Amino acid sequence: MSLIYFDHNATTPLAPEALDVMLPYLREAFGNPSSPHQLAEAPATAVRSARAQVAALFNVPAKTIHFTSGATESIHWAIQGALALHPERRHLITSAVEHPAVLKLCRHLEQQGVAVTYLPVDREGRLRVHYLEAALRPDTALVSLMAANNETGVLFPVEEIAALTRARAVLLHVDAAQTAGKQPLDLSRVPIDLLSFSGHKLHAPKGIGALYIRSEINLPPLFFGTQERGRRGGSLNVPAIAGLGEACRLAGEALKAPSNTIAGLRDRLEAGVRALYPAARINGAAAERLAGTSNISFPGYDGEAIVQRLDRAGIATANGAACVAGGSQASHVLMAMHKDEALANSAVRFSFSRYNTMAEVEQALAALATVLSTLAPEAAAAQGG
Repeated sequence: MSLIYFDHNATTPLAPEALDVMLPYLREAFGNPSSPHQLAEAPATAVRSARAQVAALFNVPAKTIHFTSGATESIHWAIQGALALHPERRHLITSAVEHPAVLKLCRHLEQQGVAVTYLPVDREGRLRVHYLEAALRPDTALVSLMAANNETGVLFPVEEIAALTRARAVLLHVDAAQTAGKQPLDLSRVPIDLLSFSGHKLHAPKGIGALYIRSEINLPPLFFGTQERGRRGGSLNVPAIAGLGEACRLAGEALKAPSNTIAGLRDRLEAGVRALYPAARINGAAAERLAGTSNISFPGYDGEAIVQRLDRAGIATANGAACVAGGSQASHVLMAMHKDEALANSAVRFSFSRYNTMAEVEQALAALATVLSTLAPEAAAAQGG
């Protein structure tokens, strides 16, 4: 049985073109690009080319792109670097629905005496800019917000946020892990100071990402060393960097030829789910969302059970509960939106890419119909029916 993969917000398959570009640097062109001999030449050229490809995706100078191990490192560098850049400012602003990489770091920083404001979202997961404006203080070092939510796909108004932070002379970091290569973003036009993303969310390999740092910002290093012009120590992961560059090139080409294909997959899935189970709730349906993300609550059902049954049927999805020590807890994102634990725990996330097809969606709907029918007695019992 071949697996149908609808969990692209967690990670994406490596693009074949990216793998092809990577292979020489895993074989004969294995040299360290920082070395002084001829084996360094091809890897150094690959790094320069990839940096230019990443920069082209965002329309920025190549020198503003700094390679990291992924979005988590980039996020930590951006937030901790901003605090180090302005040690007199001890206030951060983020949102209640950020990725744990941001939220857990902020909780840690609170223990170090940093004040953190967590902006709320509405029932559709939208962030209202006036809440941000009210939260800004003279000692705000950084605003750190996601471009799109990883669970619901709800987009934040990044351009409005950037205009506000620039007007108030406050640094802005955007976590673009879910939008890089999926939503066009011209950083020469939108005044974002720091932007982080991971390669494995746009068909590049795991273990590579980047941090964009606006040219005028002298962000202190997180890892010290000589690489990346002294800003990020550690030998460069040339194969992964080459793969990231190619993935960004492919993404840029796709963005130049916009298509409604992925949104069509999402819309067909949601229409099919509503036909199967009219009580289903599309989380964030009224908000502007990523085309490839659908988060659906099935009131009366256990979302984890649905995910497990779909997996047995060869359909890979995700549920809205995050595993923690000692059990599971309701999604912090859905709780921030609904404040309804049962609804949050009934959620299933489907996330698509350009490699998915309408035939796969139809197969998933057929499998879901069987799963819901099978689990119906348990759902009725749970509700006292």
